[in-house]
Amino acid sequence: MPRDERRPLINEDHQGSFGVSADELTHLVDPKNPDLLKRLGGTEQLARKLRVDLRVGLSADEGVERSSDEPFNERQAVFGRNILPEAQSKTFSELLWAAYNDKTLIMLTIASFVSLAVGIYEDYSPRHDPDEPRVGWVEGTAILVAVLAVVFTNAINDYQKEAQFKKLNAKKEDREVKVLRGGKQQQISVYDLNVGDVLELEPGDIVPVDGIFLQGHNMACDESSATGETDTMKKQAEGNGVDCFILSGSKVLEGVGRALVIAVGEHSFYGKTMMSMRGDEAEGTPLQVKLDVLAEQIAKLGFAAALAMLLTLVIKYFVTASLQEEYPPGGEIAAAMISIVIQAITIIVVAVPEGLPMAVTMALAFATTQMLKDNNLVRVLAACETMGNATAICSDKTGTLTQNKMTVVRGTLADESFETVEKIKDWGKKVHSESVQNLVFENIAVNSTAFEGKDENGNVDFVGSKTECALLGFSKGLGSRYEDIRHDSKVTKVFPFSSKRKSMMTVIEVLENTASTKSQADYRIHVKGASEIVLGACTRYLDAQGNTKKLDKDVLTRWNNIITEYANNALRTIALAYRDIKTDQFENASDDDEPPLEELTLIGIVGIMDPLRPGVVESVAKFREAGVFVRMITGDNLNTAKAIARNAGILTKGGEALTGPELRAMSVEEQRKVIPRLQVLARSSPTDKTIVVTRLQEQEQVVGMTGDGTNDGPALKLADVGFSMGIAGTEVAKEASDIILMDDNFNSIMKALLWGRAVNDGVRKFLTFQLTVNIAAVALSFISAVGSENSESVLSAVQLLWVNLIMDTLAALALATEPPTDDLLQRKPISKYAHLINFKMGKMILGQAIFQIIINLCVIYLGKPIFHLGDSTHDQAVLRTIVFNIFVFLQVFNEINCRRIDGSINVFKDIFNNWIFIAVQVAVVLGQYLIVTFGGIAFKTTPLTPMQWLVTVLIGALSIPVGTIIRLLPDCGFERRFREEARQLATYSRMHWEGAIGEVRNGLRVYSMLRRSRHPRSRHSRSDSLNSVRSSFNSPGSATNNRFASLVAYAQDFNRAAESASERQQNKASKNHRS
Repeated sequence: MPRDERRPLINEDHQGSFGVSADELTHLVDPKNPDLLKRLGGTEQLARKLRVDLRVGLSADEGVERSSDEPFNERQAVFGRNILPEAQSKTFSELLWAAYNDKTLIMLTIASFVSLAVGIYEDYSPRHDPDEPRVGWVEGTAILVAVLAVVFTNAINDYQKEAQFKKLNAKKEDREVKVLRGGKQQQISVYDLNVGDVLELEPGDIVPVDGIFLQGHNMACDESSATGETDTMKKQAEGNGVDCFILSGSKVLEGVGRALVIAVGEHSFYGKTMMSMRGDEAEGTPLQVKLDVLAEQIAKLGFAAALAMLLTLVIKYFVTASLQEEYPPGGEIAAAMISIVIQAITIIVVAVPEGLPMAVTMALAFATTQMLKDNNLVRVLAACETMGNATAICSDKTGTLTQNKMTVVRGTLADESFETVEKIKDWGKKVHSESVQNLVFENIAVNSTAFEGKDENGNVDFVGSKTECALLGFSKGLGSRYEDIRHDSKVTKVFPFSSKRKSMMTVIEVLENTASTKSQADYRIHVKGASEIVLGACTRYLDAQGNTKKLDKDVLTRWNNIITEYANNALRTIALAYRDIKTDQFENASDDDEPPLEELTLIGIVGIMDPLRPGVVESVAKFREAGVFVRMITGDNLNTAKAIARNAGILTKGGEALTGPELRAMSVEEQRKVIPRLQVLARSSPTDKTIVVTRLQEQEQVVGMTGDGTNDGPALKLADVGFSMGIAGTEVAKEASDIILMDDNFNSIMKALLWGRAVNDGVRKFLTFQLTVNIAAVALSFISAVGSENSESVLSAVQLLWVNLIMDTLAALALATEPPTDDLLQRKPISKYAHLINFKMGKMILGQAIFQIIINLCVIYLGKPIFHLGDSTHDQAVLRTIVFNIFVFLQVFNEINCRRIDGSINVFKDIFNNWIFIAVQVAVVLGQYLIVTFGGIAFKTTPLTPMQWLVTVLIGALSIPVGTIIRLLPDCGFERRFREEARQLATYSRMHWEGAIGEVRNGLRVYSMLRRSRHPRSRHSRSDSLNSVRSSFNSPGSATNNRFASLVAYAQDFNRAAESASERQQNKASKNHRS
């Protein structure tokens, strides 16, 4: 790092001292602006403004007049230094405050202090029974401890995620680069680069700054991480129609060159993108918003219940007092009123779901920990649950859906073909190894400048042109050692690749180790290039035995068909050819500037492409099944993008494929109309990606964006959930993302979707259980207090503490940590506006609460004869204990009930896959046994007999059959009225239907035209009609049968689609009925 990090990165007071500002230089590359370069006077004039001689570079002691002076002070004051200001991370105390800033937690804190104050007052009031322990403070303290546990857990989670992210990016960024200073080549730290430096570049370099190409040889850069464009970008000195701008973050693939540095640090393309990722905190996630709304509603209902209880008990007290012979004295009335107010406040405390924040925290903490094992590093904790309800995935192609590694996937060499990568070795067995394989290996090895070295991550890989790397990888896979071939070959002349002739040619002298051919001579010309160009220069072709055959018209047509087939499948076609020549022919060719591209022998044609990552096709199909619409956004050309999207299963019948310029040319309304069906966006810019995300979000969609390049940063930041690649992803993409895919596997996004849905379901399961407990407890406390003579609840405060707090916390642990299953993919995403409690949940909550209240009231008022109890103090204690035990076991079995909130009957499905749930249930039952048996005075319990235990447990077990009955109750149309599924802008089935209908419509249009042509009113009209048909379809007269056959095929497809859709609907209906 620079010696003094405290110096300012840029001083705005010195902008004009160089005749050009940092902003003007920035505008040269973002976007590339050759017109601005011309206005600045071109490269030479710009260098003079930057006070640099391009032949010698900057002076190493520029600006140093005294020994204490730092070099380049003035230059750095104007243009900045090549470092980014360190992002300020939150302190642990700030994380604590952010975690506490939640409505539910604040409400719980207030409730805890009120409960604490009331509890302490009751413990030390004159009415307190001296035989009972002073435990009134326990409830408030326990709630406060729960709040603190939630806050600290959230803060520690956030702190750990930030630490993991820093650890992920903890690679050494400081590296040495070569510059020209004082006329000499020097190696300096990348942090010491300045605007005006002359930077030397060579293959494999990651460009650390923005620059203008000055001079060099055959230099080409890969700018895919910055722009999304996969094509290699050739760099040439300033001129008409050439690209002289070098972007920071790009990679030099081949050639060497020098560049004038024009932007560093936060002014460079890479730096500006990095800085744009540092923004404000994201808004609350859908789950957080819903929890806030629910907390307010529960607070209102609790207050209403407390007010109702207060009024009821006050009225009851005064009515009872007025019926007595003597009216109570003032002191007694005041004490009674205080007692009534305390009970009303207790109702509010009981109504508050103190376990809910704990459940959310546990669900998220457990999910993020498990997701890390599934190679998902969650940077933003809330992104986990947001992903569960994602309705759209917008994915970059290069490096995300594909491997960002050009590979030979098909080929026809020596008249033998292979159709997949796996069959390449089978091709090697079909051809003659001596005369064919060795010739192919030689052609690839000597006619290439790529080499094997270490990439930016330190991994051994091929470095150079992506096409040449693909060919070298192909030969290496067949056992070839390109280094040995190059070492044994004597290259006499090289004609580098030229965009004019679209080919590269290398001439070698035939030696002892040279591959043998039937036409062997003194020299051999090896050619590779664009398939149409090279094929046109060939007169013969090679067969599998190494023999050459004449390339007649029929064979030429066959090779052209192969080229067309490969191109239609988005393959880049490369032809390999050779020619053996004698010494005199070589001498004549050496005198020419243009290579002898004639009389070649075709070795074959290979198709190369950036292959899909393993598992992508399966993941796309699962996303579709889960109701998530996948879109591909790429910088590739439209035909390539469509072919890749079809292979991945993204582009389907009825879907739209557009280019970025076409989308930008539309109005906002037109964009909103086309984006629902948009499945492929090609030739896109970073602006296009943000447009797509914005338009989707405007239509209430929850958008997940995946990407690995610098250009994906703004869209990753804007999306509801941003995914970046941990291996191939740039630092910009990682900084902007919410979740980092550690294995760069698109399939990991499916795991994130599963865990997100599991988190949402976990919270809903717990909420179903929690609210059932709270409603039942509030109702029992209210009814028993109103019905008792001394206005006391049947459940004591400490018993409520066990039910409301300990069981809630344990239930949160049990229900919120259920692992995801593939069943979660069988449903559509839930709308972010849907209420947290859906119809099925509400039906279960109310049904179970009413059942529990009825059971407990029956035991309270009819328990004595049922359990053969008397009116003694001991029997009354036994009855209270039985009520308490029944209440607890109703919750134990209802917790099993709450495992399924989707209407399924089998609540025991996969129960043994969650050991935490089993352990919690065992712990609760064991704890209840200890409390009942040994709770004594503190819990107001007394030991029960085995028969009483059996009866209370069996009564509690009734929760499960009652739950089944509740699930089977008809919804009477309410569920349809309260539909919670997210609104789908377009469905695959509808697009398929409309696509099929469109094809049928086109077929009928053809049929109508053919009928008109068959029944003319005159010969003239018949001729005109036939000409019209022929000109429309470019087909001969016999095309009538073909068109009728196509029409029949369209109709058959339509019928099959209708039958398939009907069958799917029936299967779905029968499946729902069975479940």
